[in-house]
Amino acid sequence: MKLPRLQGRTLALIAVLIPLLALFAYAALRSGPLAPVAVTVATVESRAITPALAGIGTVQARFSHKIGPTFAGRLKQLNVNVGDAVRPGQVLGEMDPVDLDDRLRAQQAAVRSAEAALRQAQAKQAYAHTQAHRYQQLFAVQGTSEETLLTKQQELSIAEAVLLAAREDVGRLHAESQALRAQRGNLVLRAPAAGLVVLRHADPGTTLVAGQAVVEVIDPASLWVDTRFDQIGAEGLAADLPAQVRMRSRHSQDQPARVLRVEPLADAVTEETLAKIVFDSTPTPLPPVGELAEVTVRLPPLPDAPTIPNAAIRSVDGQRGVWKLADGELTFTPIQLGRSDLDGQVQVVRGLAAGEQIVVYSEKTLSARSRIQVLERLPGVAP
Repeated sequence: MKLPRLQGRTLALIAVLIPLLALFAYAALRSGPLAPVAVTVATVESRAITPALAGIGTVQARFSHKIGPTFAGRLKQLNVNVGDAVRPGQVLGEMDPVDLDDRLRAQQAAVRSAEAALRQAQAKQAYAHTQAHRYQQLFAVQGTSEETLLTKQQELSIAEAVLLAAREDVGRLHAESQALRAQRGNLVLRAPAAGLVVLRHADPGTTLVAGQAVVEVIDPASLWVDTRFDQIGAEGLAADLPAQVRMRSRHSQDQPARVLRVEPLADAVTEETLAKIVFDSTPTPLPPVGELAEVTVRLPPLPDAPTIPNAAIRSVDGQRGVWKLADGELTFTPIQLGRSDLDGQVQVVRGLAAGEQIVVYSEKTLSARSRIQVLERLPGVAP
């Protein structure tokens, strides 16, 4: 059979189409949907890591003193303002005594009167005792009658009873006087310890009820950070672990600290574990009470184990694992994760061995049939 001769125009068209088809196929395989997926890989290493916990807390004062009157009254004067440092025993203010000073003077006059009555009763008792003793001797020599002796002994008993009553009255009046003096002393508001005034709840002229705070004083050396940690990652948190505190207002400064204690009660609503973090030394200047702070607690180092970057972890069909690369083939391998550190390294309890290669980053979602191209790093991804 004789093939028809191709015309020159047909040959020219074929000559143009073939390179175009080849170029299209090359472009589809290199940059189209059939192109290999660019990935970066890493080798599983057996290494030790130092895990750490990150939490958020607020600066609080461990010791806080709320100073106010012990009974209702009007604030007469207040000598301190917020931010003032106070000494132990320093007078901070005073309540209006109203009629308390007059009552105290009247009580003191009553005490003096009772003491005079006591001295009079003592003199009468001494005289009655002398008379009773004298008539006892006269009766012994038949110098007086028995009736007169009994009268003198009765007078002695009455004098002793009056003396006892006078002593009780003086004691009662002294106790009442001491109570009034204590009450008068409570009108003066004094600092119970050295500290810093952080709150001023009232101004002079304000009427206060018993127990209402006028000022609040904190001990600057007792500042701590009330910190919350997610319960999922709080394993290993314990007292005396080293920590770093970075306050929101001082991002360039890390304050060395330690864990004072882990609270026995957790927050069931937010599912967080609570801990108290204390500074190794008092920050200078003092941070505001209530300021937010970022807390990092370093846990004890863990022994060597297969370790991978947490960026390599993927979730496929509800399983957590990694894409393992072996002989150019991709295989999704489920793994069980252990502890991690703040550098992004996580230990693998089961599923991987040291020396295996895994995919860390990929420019697209991978599958078992994906064609890949291994690069040192992907464009736009930090090394």
